[in-house]
Amino acid sequence: MYESKREPLLPAARFYRRLINHVLCAVLLIVITLAIGLVAHLWFEPVNWHDALLNTAMIVSGLGPYILPATVGGKIFFTLYSIVVSLMFVATLGLILAPLAHRIVHKLHLDEE
Repeated sequence: MYESKREPLLPAARFYRRLINHVLCAVLLIVITLAIGLVAHLWFEPVNWHDALLNTAMIVSGLGPYILPATVGGKIFFTLYSIVVSLMFVATLGLILAPLAHRIVHKLHLDEE
């Protein structure tokens, strides 16, 4: 996907397009994570959809649940969901920073020649 160190540096317009694609993929990953949490919240807990969305968004943002789960299934799911969300945070951060890190390293390799 990325150019090797023997290839020239990507032009700025193509680099920005690549960066925007990575950000859009990260946003899609966040939306999918929110949707899974929303559906599970509605499945396990007797709440309105807007409360479920708020609670899921609070968990995804790292602030913690707004409404504590009352059922055993809800508690177990949201425990596992919180762990997965923390991994998704790392994945989306890596997804966004990968083009920037690659460009910096690629530029440093070009300077050696």
